[in-house]
Amino acid sequence: MNEVQSGQSGPKRNPIRLALGGVILVGVAAILYVIASASFKPSGPADLTEFKKGTLEKLDVPSTPRPAPYTAFTSLDGKSATLADFKGRVVVMNLWATWCAPCRAEMPTLAKLQAVYATQPVTVLPISVDRDGDLNLVNEEMAANPPLKTYRDPSYKLSFALDPKAGGFPTTVIYDRQGRERARMTGPADWSSPEARGLVEKLLAEK
Repeated sequence: MNEVQSGQSGPKRNPIRLALGGVILVGVAAILYVIASASFKPSGPADLTEFKKGTLEKLDVPSTPRPAPYTAFTSLDGKSATLADFKGRVVVMNLWATWCAPCRAEMPTLAKLQAVYATQPVTVLPISVDRDGDLNLVNEEMAANPPLKTYRDPSYKLSFALDPKAGGFPTTVIYDRQGRERARMTGPADWSSPEARGLVEKLLAEK
């Protein structure tokens, strides 16, 4: 007489189905890890080299943002100011002089750039290195290019405080909203061009 088994065996498990389930779980976990890592990873400075074209072909884009100098300059009414006063805004600082023909040629394009971003945190900052005796010429140039305002550094202190120092005039330095130098242009450019506006837009988009 054969021995009767009292226990009943459970349903058989499909090994292929188990393997597929494991693969799916691992895949979901990997995707969630990537999403979480991207969410908590601090975003670095945007790459601005894509704007090195057109009249900005010679744009200098440092691999590491440079700190802004603390050197003071003055407004038209003689009040002292520094670049730190404009922190929180994208700043397009332009060092220029009335005796510099390329400086005066590009000034209307700087005025157009400021006008486009009049309601946004963007400041175009033309700083003249003209001597005191030529202040009337500086004011005439600014009056011809609204909404730009007169700022001055007749002692060239700011030009020499830059690292590296200004290589001539005009020199235009672009600072992000944290007050760091992100790009620099030695020589004239069309600051109303698509590449110039694209550069400003990219910095505005940064947090």
